[in-house]
Amino acid sequence: MSFEISNQLTDSFAYQVKNEPQSQNLMQAIGNNGIYKVAENPDSIRKMQPTFSIDLDTGAVSNQRRSGRCWMFAALNTMRHDIQQKFKLDRFELSQSYTFFWDKLEKSNYFYENVINTADEPTNSRRFDFLMTSPQGDGGQWDMFCAIIEKYGIVPATIMPDNANAKDSSSLNQTLNTKLRHDAVALRKAIKEGRTATEIEAMRKLMLQDVYRILTLSLGPVPTKFDWEYVDKDGKYYRVNDLTPKSFYDQFLGWKLSDYISIINAPTQDKPYNKLYTVDLLGNIVGGRQVRHLNLEMDRLKQLVIAQLKDGESVWFGSDVGKASESKKGIMDPKLYTLDSLFSTDLSMSKAERLDYDGSLMTHAMVITGVDLVDDKPTKWKVENSWGDKVGTKGYFVMSDEWMNQFAYQAVINKKYLTSDEQYIYDSEYNNPTVLQPWDPMGALA
Repeated sequence: MSFEISNQLTDSFAYQVKNEPQSQNLMQAIGNNGIYKVAENPDSIRKMQPTFSIDLDTGAVSNQRRSGRCWMFAALNTMRHDIQQKFKLDRFELSQSYTFFWDKLEKSNYFYENVINTADEPTNSRRFDFLMTSPQGDGGQWDMFCAIIEKYGIVPATIMPDNANAKDSSSLNQTLNTKLRHDAVALRKAIKEGRTATEIEAMRKLMLQDVYRILTLSLGPVPTKFDWEYVDKDGKYYRVNDLTPKSFYDQFLGWKLSDYISIINAPTQDKPYNKLYTVDLLGNIVGGRQVRHLNLEMDRLKQLVIAQLKDGESVWFGSDVGKASESKKGIMDPKLYTLDSLFSTDLSMSKAERLDYDGSLMTHAMVITGVDLVDDKPTKWKVENSWGDKVGTKGYFVMSDEWMNQFAYQAVINKKYLTSDEQYIYDSEYNNPTVLQPWDPMGALA
């Protein structure tokens, strides 16, 4: 059934708007100041004060600059917090450029793997189009980060600091994706011509050599052995010689990464709770750790986050940071903008509806470092961002509990906090999780 907009109908619309009370004042205010400025709710701002009953001391924030490495920054920040406390360090960071280098090399190989595995699919298939839209990018998931660390370790930021291409990765991504699409053409052509597996492997090694060269020239050489000097908060000097990235990890952090798992809250009908999920074509290391999400109800996810905070450990989490948030003030609250009343319309959607109708998805990873509990119930949360100290309260944001309910989708939790039933679900489905489509919003951070 078709329906056309007539002149008579638009005339009636115009008459109605013109004769609505305050329409002229609203038109001027919105036109002169913008929608969000006029809709800003001062009551929301007043309630989102940065005071918390549990408030971890995690130090100064980092800055991902003009790159999409939020997931990596957030993960390294959780590790940085632990190292800072153990060794009494101030202004310490782990190298994001180091993990960035290896992630891009491994993602390139992962892309080649998927190109070969989909060589029989037409170029207009949705899966092939998904692969070619972004052969590799800056984003990623917790399990992908763990795969990098397990294979390559970590180094202090002073050993491999960010350069211009790490701080603004757009030209590197454009160059690398052009290279990968070029190689996809060659690989598919070679397979179509019937080249042997040995010949395909030789081609792939040469392609990876080119990728390695691009990354080395753009980001700098990765360290394999180094000495590290530091001074703690008491002014005591230390020097540790002949470290490797993996020995640095073992000596200064030593987390058992298999203990840290992804918990999601995806309340859509296609993802029943208390089930384990993975995402097709999502990953970075061939043969590495698979992306896995245990889907739990939101109240349970928050209980787990609070338990970890109470034990003094910060929490990596993924959310849709662009919704109902103001970066300069550092506030995230669904009541921050009163758009419904401003335009006299209903803009409400449930969390599940936003996911199903492309109204929301995970766009940014940050770290929860505190919570305000009233009668043992959370009212607001402290969030460490990676956008530098010029936003929020020296880089820290305040997230209302309702914002977390509506726009937070993922948290990384030590599985020791799971119940025996939750642990059983995770373990029993570990090797056979339900596979989601590549474009599912639970894979959106990557």
